[in-house]
Amino acid sequence: MIERRPFDTLGAANHGWLDAHHHFSFASYHEPARMGWGALRVWNDDLIAPRTGFPPHPHSDMEIITYVREGAISHKDNLGNAGRTGAGDVQVMSAGTGIQHAEYNMEGEETRIFQIWIIPDARGGAPTWGTKPFPKDTRSGDFVALASGFDGDDDALPIRAAARVLGATLKAGDTAEYAFDDGRLGYLVPASGAVEINGTRIEARDGAAIRDEAVIRVTALDDAELVLVDTAP
Repeated sequence: MIERRPFDTLGAANHGWLDAHHHFSFASYHEPARMGWGALRVWNDDLIAPRTGFPPHPHSDMEIITYVREGAISHKDNLGNAGRTGAGDVQVMSAGTGIQHAEYNMEGEETRIFQIWIIPDARGGAPTWGTKPFPKDTRSGDFVALASGFDGDDDALPIRAAARVLGATLKAGDTAEYAFDDGRLGYLVPASGAVEINGTRIEARDGAAIRDEAVIRVTALDDAELVLVDTAP
């Protein structure tokens, strides 16, 4: 089953400096039918105006993965971590027992991100933060693990959940496949470009909720940039 969730049906909140769209219930957007997808709890599609951002705020017991689509995001937290993550790259914050952080677009241009929250397998643990570049040409034509809680995904940023966040770039007409273990769920969003997933057309920034599919075959109808989460039910 592949359920298309069109971009124009997502929750939305425009705060001026932040134009946010929510694939799942978040903040003031509450939709009982979209409370999450397995352990995937949040997928926000955020546009952040230049030289603005999220002031210091706390998190706990959540794996927070930020995929930067355009521009850059700058992070600073109460543990002394600080860094800048640019377009195509990824940062991961394991909130654990608690962390306070701020995220700002310090650039002179708009920043676009996907922010993905995954429920960890266990509560607690020391909070951590990390960032890593993932050049787009290294994931051309195939899905590459960007953040993962699985052994063997050695090049991915670690998370504390039995889940995997993957990225792929496809030229128009190209196809990539991804196999799911039994019972696993998938959620795929094209950051850009339209695709077909096992024959179902998904437009840029739509969500595709995937269940009971052993393998997905993704064909790009345009040049496409894709993010996929493979999660426990």
